[in-house]
Amino acid sequence: MSQAVLDRLSAQLGERVLETSDAFGDYEATVAVKDWAEVAQFLRDDEDLQMDHFIDLTAIDYPERKSARFDVTLMVRSSVNGQRIRIRTHVKEGEKPDTLSTIWMGANWAEREVFDMFGIEFKDHPDLRRILLYEEFIGHPLRKDYPIDKAQPLVPYREVADIVKLPPFGIEEGQPFARIDWEARLGGGDHQVSPAIGVQQGQRRTLSDSEAAQQIQERIDARMAAEAAAAKAAQASPAPEEGSKE
Repeated sequence: MSQAVLDRLSAQLGERVLETSDAFGDYEATVAVKDWAEVAQFLRDDEDLQMDHFIDLTAIDYPERKSARFDVTLMVRSSVNGQRIRIRTHVKEGEKPDTLSTIWMGANWAEREVFDMFGIEFKDHPDLRRILLYEEFIGHPLRKDYPIDKAQPLVPYREVADIVKLPPFGIEEGQPFARIDWEARLGGGDHQVSPAIGVQQGQRRTLSDSEAAQQIQERIDARMAAEAAAAKAAQASPAPEEGSKE
C-alpha cells in the first residue's frame, strides 16, 4: 500500500523528490534539506495521504561521507488508511533542518534527542536543549568518532525543589563509563566494545564500519579479477593435440 504514497509524492512534488526506494518493504523518499518541512507538511495535510501519526525521527552518522555527514529520517503513518512512509534528507555538518514540531508535536522530543546525541540543530525549534545528558556534557555520543575513553566533567548533585530525585550512584553501584580502563579489562581479547577502541587495540573491524566494508569489497573485487584472469588464460591456452600423452 505504501507504494501509493511514493507515487503521490512523486506526482505532486516532482523533482523535489530526489530518490525513492522500497527495499525490504520499507518505502522511502529522499528530499533536500530545504524541502524537509514542506514535504512533511504535505504528508500530513494531503487528503489522499493523511499522515497524522508521527512514529519517530532520528539520525544516522556517516563520518567518512564527503557530501553530507548525516542522514535525518522521519517515519510517519496514516491512522486513516494504514499507509506508512519514511522520509530521508542528507544534512551537512552545521546545517540546520527546519523543525517539524509545529507539524507533529511528537517531533519536539525526537529532535531534542537527535540534537543531544548527534549535535544536529533544528531551525526554529521551541526548546532545543539536551534531553538525555546534562548540560555540561561535552560532545555527542552517537557520532561514530566519539572516543570511548572520553572523560566527561563531573558535576555536583543538584537539589531540585518539589520533585523526588534518586540520589547519585555510590562507588559500589557504578562508575562513569569513560573512567573504566577498557584496555586493561579487555586484555587484548577480540571483543568489540566500539569501532574506536577496536581500532586502537588492533582488533578486527566490524561489518558496520564503513571502512571495513570498503576493505572487504576491495578483497572481493581482487578475487573476482583474479578468477576472471585465470579463466581467460585457460581459454587462451591451446588444447592438447589428439593422441598426445599429456
